[in-house]
Amino acid sequence: MRFRTTQQIMRQLKLAILDMYDNHPNEGMRCIHQLIQKTKEEEQVDLAVDVFNVRASDELPDLSYDIYISTGGPGSPMPSADTWERHYFSLIDRLFAYNRTNRQKKYVFLICHSFQLVARHFRLGMISKRRSTSFGIFPIHRTDDGHSEPFFKVLPDPLFAVDSRDFQLTSPNWTRIEELGMKVLALEKIRPHVNLERAIMAVRFSNEIFGTQFHPEADSAGMLRYFLTDEKRNQIIENHGEEKYNEMVASLQDPDKIQFTESVIIPSFLRQAIQANLPVASHMQH
Repeated sequence: MRFRTTQQIMRQLKLAILDMYDNHPNEGMRCIHQLIQKTKEEEQVDLAVDVFNVRASDELPDLSYDIYISTGGPGSPMPSADTWERHYFSLIDRLFAYNRTNRQKKYVFLICHSFQLVARHFRLGMISKRRSTSFGIFPIHRTDDGHSEPFFKVLPDPLFAVDSRDFQLTSPNWTRIEELGMKVLALEKIRPHVNLERAIMAVRFSNEIFGTQFHPEADSAGMLRYFLTDEKRNQIIENHGEEKYNEMVASLQDPDKIQFTESVIIPSFLRQAIQANLPVASHMQH
């Protein structure tokens, strides 16, 4: 009797990146592709990746994908009459509905702009414009539920992450959150001198669907290269001051900060999704 190899049982997995950047230049796509490639090599999995330009071209994937990563992006997450928005929420609803009725699940990761949109769609709290842009590498503090979150397990408390946003999710609608079985996992940095509510920074929407208002994809080496270019350096100093610039460059060089966060959260999500979709293969591998 001949045993089949792991490779022979593996079906190809499909991953859709929902590009929410609206054709604006960004570092996020490079970071996401890099994390997918690294995990793909480590898990030795056949993973096909397609990119959908959601906001600029109204492109959206169907339900044939196993994994979906919906990116951050510029601009406002407030209601608009854009066609893509209606199509985007239709996809989100279909993914949730699919997971409720199928044994094999679809896995979804929502970053920043996508997180805000989906939180608004489900009426999880208030989405509003911040008084000023949050831009930097900041501590993210866990809630009680956040302490038992598997994706945060090996990270320090607080964990550190890149935050870059003009909008925020605050005033959680607890009745709605509990009714939907969702969990608020993290809040923004503690600011004793600021009399403002702290924003929600991470939510577990379901066993398969996870979202952060920060940027877990940000990589320190790439960002550091980017920050050291004259154009980016001048832009940050002009908008946020030299002290903020120097503080961010120092944080980018600290291996316990975003480098650690980047190496844990999205890779943990991808591994969970891959192993759930390749039960025989993952059982043989591990």
